[in-house]
Amino acid sequence: MRELLNLADYRAAARGRLPASVFAYISGGSGNELAMRDNAAVLARMAIVPRALIDCRHGHTRVDLLGQTFASPLLLAPVAAQGLVHAEGELATARGGGALDVPMVLSCMASQPMETVLAEHGGSCWLQVYWQGSRARTLEVVRRAEAAGFAALVLTVDTPVNGLRLRELRAGFAMPADAAAVNLPAHAARALDVPAGGSRIFQGVMRSAPTWDDVAWLRQQTRLPLVLKGLLAVQDVLRAAALGADGVVLSNHGGRALERAPAPIRMLAAARAAVGDVLPLLIDGGFTTGAQVFMALALGARAVLIGRPQVYALAVAGDAGVARMLRILRDELELTMALAGCATLADITADSLLSLASAGMDA
Repeated sequence: MRELLNLADYRAAARGRLPASVFAYISGGSGNELAMRDNAAVLARMAIVPRALIDCRHGHTRVDLLGQTFASPLLLAPVAAQGLVHAEGELATARGGGALDVPMVLSCMASQPMETVLAEHGGSCWLQVYWQGSRARTLEVVRRAEAAGFAALVLTVDTPVNGLRLRELRAGFAMPADAAAVNLPAHAARALDVPAGGSRIFQGVMRSAPTWDDVAWLRQQTRLPLVLKGLLAVQDVLRAAALGADGVVLSNHGGRALERAPAPIRMLAAARAAVGDVLPLLIDGGFTTGAQVFMALALGARAVLIGRPQVYALAVAGDAGVARMLRILRDELELTMALAGCATLADITADSLLSLASAGMDA
């Protein structure tokens, strides 16, 4: 692993280790992957202004989030079916995150039992929940998370239907049985009941999709902090705050949902201006360096979720790979902060950033 110096190295190493169809499933986006490419393109158009002669000897990267303090503003994003790339799957990822005091947002589509993953992490884990088609089924998952001791719930709301993921379809990917979601209620699957002449999407899949009324109901059902993941529109962020959400993750699902969704970082400053400092805004969407994490913090994010890189690191070296990947990100963030004259996260502001386009520079 000493030869893997950044997260791009981990991706390249994972590509050489994984079956082509599995790599296509993990790395691909929806449609022609415009949203996924925009995630990277926007980050490439920003620069960080260095500052000199700033005393940073008291510096640190600690962050307060949902009533807890963590060593850095990094979280492991929910990624389903990690058994695809490693025999221990989410168990190994949890150990890697726990070693660096990085909270893990465990996907409800995980290939390992949620209670075991939480125990392996040894610290703070949040459970990501997809709406299960009804309030009763969703509540089954919530009650199990509460009983297990998860610290928060993260309701993903941006994929009532999946995007058309052409790369994985062309690669012939199919989810193997041994990577199936083990944490979801066992209910018999049934065919979509679409009225004659109706749409498979509108009168089929969307009939069981959640609404804002369901979010309000869920808020009343649990005392755990509730975070909504997958919002981008400012009016949706404001509505989440009004319904009592404890946080929002700005996300375009890694470019795997709406093909032309904007990069989340495009929407961050406007969302922060709309809600002020009251509501924690988290973000994901193609972050692969500590400098990019710095940019998100400068525009108003409280923390950044790391998705695909954790799977690449897991595929390469299990829990040690995940831990080292996170250490690389934190080291890069600390280096960036020191050179930008920011001793703490509170010192990072939009004044630290410069648009390359406005400066007449090339990315």
